[in-house]
Amino acid sequence: MTAIEFHPRIIENKDWATVLFMVSFGLIVLTRSLFENRFHDFIRIIISDKYLKIYKESNHLMGGFTIFLFTTNLISLTFFIQLIFHHLGYGLKTDWVLFVQIFTFLTIFILSKFLVERIIATTFGIEEIIEGFNLQKVSFRTYLGVLLLPITLVLYYNDILTDSLLYALITILLVINILTYLFSLKMYQNLIISKLFYFILYLCALEIGPYYFLYYWITKLRG
Repeated sequence: MTAIEFHPRIIENKDWATVLFMVSFGLIVLTRSLFENRFHDFIRIIISDKYLKIYKESNHLMGGFTIFLFTTNLISLTFFIQLIFHHLGYGLKTDWVLFVQIFTFLTIFILSKFLVERIIATTFGIEEIIEGFNLQKVSFRTYLGVLLLPITLVLYYNDILTDSLLYALITILLVINILTYLFSLKMYQNLIISKLFYFILYLCALEIGPYYFLYYWITKLRG
């Protein structure tokens, strides 16, 4: 008599991811509708500095425009990191619990870093530099997150992520971030020179240190 063995059929649930992708694109559409002129200037940020000149005041950093696109950026970046974890064998891209963990960590990390930056900027008397510096970082990184969203969408629903593609994407992200720093340094070079010592301390403590420890933690995890 032939023995019959039953094997559970595992079906990956991607409904939660589909909802989040729809929410992200919905936030972009909503932002474009509510802030049409600003959004038009924003999407041209890589070819024109008009957006940075008009919206350079710190109060724009906490407005609805920034919050909507920042949320989209967080979702996009979380999906990208989860895809990296999946590719390296540290998790599943369909694991919504892992998504929540990454999203929560990113949110706490970014907001905590921002709060500490404001405290240190006030202590060192370099508020004007840091406020402008932060606004430019948020603007460029949010723009990058919006561009990354359709890429993560394609990679999530298609198993086409290879080592070469992964390293290429990470390299492009790093290069763009470095260029963002250089652009900001050039724009505020006169103010930075007058507060050079404090600005160097700021860079070491909050721009280099946290990412170094993140890199160290990830390499230890892989080891």
